[in-house]
Amino acid sequence: MTHIAILGYGVVGSGVFQAFSMNSEMIDKKAGRKVRIKRILDLRDFPGDPAETFITHDFNDILNDGDITVAAESMGGIGAAYEFTKALLSKGVSVVSSNKELVCERGAELTALAREHNANYLFEASVGGGIPVIRPINDALTADYIVKISGILNGTTNYILTKMAGESADYERALIEAQKLVYAESNPENDTEGYDARRKIAILLSLASGGQVDHKEIHAEGITRVTQADINIAKQRDFSLKLVASGEIRGDKITACVSPMLIRRGDRLHNVDGAYNAVKLTGNLVGDVAFYGAGAGKLPTSSAICADIIAAVKHKDVNIPVFWRTDKMKVAPFLENECKKLVIIGYKDEINASFAVKSIFGVAEIVVSNYYKCGEMSFITNTMTEREMEAKIHELAKADGVGAVLNSYRIFE
Repeated sequence: MTHIAILGYGVVGSGVFQAFSMNSEMIDKKAGRKVRIKRILDLRDFPGDPAETFITHDFNDILNDGDITVAAESMGGIGAAYEFTKALLSKGVSVVSSNKELVCERGAELTALAREHNANYLFEASVGGGIPVIRPINDALTADYIVKISGILNGTTNYILTKMAGESADYERALIEAQKLVYAESNPENDTEGYDARRKIAILLSLASGGQVDHKEIHAEGITRVTQADINIAKQRDFSLKLVASGEIRGDKITACVSPMLIRRGDRLHNVDGAYNAVKLTGNLVGDVAFYGAGAGKLPTSSAICADIIAAVKHKDVNIPVFWRTDKMKVAPFLENECKKLVIIGYKDEINASFAVKSIFGVAEIVVSNYYKCGEMSFITNTMTEREMEAKIHELAKADGVGAVLNSYRIFE
């Protein structure tokens, strides 16, 4: 029999406990032996909870228990979670994690530590909830150079934007609904400003490139500026509006961005709605492959954790190679990235504003609408660098006949 521990009995940790209660027979079958939870670390007591008798408040009870060979870390943060993970790996205990913050910051270091001690550090649940995407990068697509990764990686923002598009709800109302359903936290900034998606794309790009991608060097914009009028204008042109994380690997350099983007009808990401996530990988041999499923939630995330637990049990004292070096990949300056945008402007004089758009951006098609109730027009730019785009939008904002640049969105390609 193999014994495991759970670090943190919150939403995810309790989901792992529940998964073992529901699917223990299947887990045993896939692992090739009985796998049982022995201890659960948490600062709190849980009187009356089925896990009550497993709870310990002292990490040393787990660290010094020679029966425990795998630990599932779902504590969050990079403080105690980091120290506990290091201590366990140094003793040859494998650790599986859903902690995207820790994986993003310390993943390369911890995989190297696991390798050194014939243990494993696995983290499928850190990106995409229950969607298997990290394992395909590490195992199934190992013959390919992965050149591009794109996806809808945050269920909270996708739920909010879907609510806005489907029910004509404004941003604040959609956010309140997401909080009621526990998709969004009371302080939703990590999700709504794009920071969560930025960490996840950094993890995927790191694994695909083999080096360390610093998430702080990736440009991130959130969805707080999105209006109902913008969504209606997007629909008018057969686009859906989603928060997209995207990156390309060009030799030893990364180009990446997280922002609200317009996705054309027919693209695999166009109809990814609600709290669901999707990831597209492009390999130089296989071409495009896509993964879709529940990107968050107690049980979907616990499914990914349990899969990692099974892998760790089956590979006791044998390290599963994860090709993630600690040397840093170069992330191209954001202003050097290329983009195409839909630009929305309010006009004071339609003829002069149209002339300004055509002369500055060199476009022919301009669509006039009235979703902002002030008279606006929108147009799709040609492809140019972000620096050129910023300069032209700034110039347009000061042109005769233009009232204001109301918003602009990158077009996903």
